[in-house]
Parts: sequence; C-alpha cells; structure tokens
Amino acid sequence: MNKSQLVLTIASKAEIPQSKAEKALAAALESIVDTLTNGKTVSLVGFGSFGVKKRSARKVRNPQTGIEMIIKAATVPFFKAGKNLKDIVDSKDA
Repeated sequence: MNKSQLVLTIASKAEIPQSKAEKALAAALESIVDTLTNGKTVSLVGFGSFGVKKRSARKVRNPQTGIEMIIKAATVPFFKAGKNLKDIVDSKDA
C-alpha cells in the first residue's frame, strides 16, 4: 500500500472526504517526524512505538576491493511493533 492508497482507505473507513483524510495523515506524519527530530519517542498503545537510536561510527570493509572505510555516526529512526499488532499479524498467517 502506498500513501495515496492509504489516504483512500482512511477516507473510506472514517467516512470523510479524501482531502480531509490526506490532511489528517500529513498532520500525523509531520507530528511523528517533529517528535523524532527532537529525540523523543511516539508510543501508540497496541500499535507500536517510533523512536530514534544513535549509531556510532564504525569501520567496514568493501568485500569487492578489500578497502577499509569509516561510516560516520548517525541518528536513525526505528519502529517497534506492539504486542497487539504482532498478535494480529501473526493470527493472519494461521
């Protein structure tokens, strides 16, 4: 599912116009990004948590050339699924 399909699904399930669904999704995503940018987490009970992790600088080796390179430190976003979401997805496999 891509963003436009998600907007259509939200509009259909919430019984609102597509333009309002698009604005609501944009506002939600912007709020999550703003919170993560400030180094905080977003927890949606039953769904999961968005957060950031600091990854330290490290040396790696290019397997084709054997040349060592240094990857600089970075702050990266992550998502951890909640138990309820995991259970729902797992039950669909059965």
